[in-house]
Amino acid sequence: MDTVNIRIIARMHSDFATKFGIPRQSGLVEALRSTIVFEPEFRNPDYLRGIEGWSHLWLIWQFHRVAPDDYSPTVLPPKLGGKRRVGVFATRSPFRPNHMGLSVVRLASVDWTAKGGPVLYVTGADMVDGTPIFDIKPYVPYADSVPDAVDAFAETRQAAPLAVIFPEPWCGMIAPEKLEGLTQALSLNPRPGYQHDPTRRYGFSFDGLDVRFTIDGDTLTVVEVVTL
Repeated sequence: MDTVNIRIIARMHSDFATKFGIPRQSGLVEALRSTIVFEPEFRNPDYLRGIEGWSHLWLIWQFHRVAPDDYSPTVLPPKLGGKRRVGVFATRSPFRPNHMGLSVVRLASVDWTAKGGPVLYVTGADMVDGTPIFDIKPYVPYADSVPDAVDAFAETRQAAPLAVIFPEPWCGMIAPEKLEGLTQALSLNPRPGYQHDPTRRYGFSFDGLDVRFTIDGDTLTVVEVVTL
């Protein structure tokens, strides 16, 4: 089997330490802010010259938490209830031969004076902290947008957001500038599509905190926030 070597050019830094809780697609939660920090070899500002002229960027990255040989021809997408097998190339599952992901993010700003070289601040990312990035390309609206594209999983399109109850003192433990992004991420119903127990507690890591919650019908209630 032929192989190629791909260099890591940068890493994503986000508030999510694990994949559970992360929006399932990029662009769903614009309030989530992340940082792209370049590897030493690629910190020359010339690599980014002119990038401010683009509002959105394509990121090509790696599902680095997946074992190298952990893939199969078919997968069970959670949003299909975990009971319907689909070919891996017909899904966005991380369990694929090359474990590569593709996301569109909004470029919020560029810090040209950051220590160690330029840093990109982006919003709407769907990547775990430390994700390796292989390439960055501009999103070209007239060519990349396909208004009449067909969605094979039409029945699983994002449902109406959940109502989120985030009482004190728990919401007070979240940094004010990050509360909106976390609340929006919670509203997207992060639990698998086949789980419906209203008494079950879920939780995920966010900005060094463990956010725990229950879901009953169309309402998500945060029941505890614990410092990790």
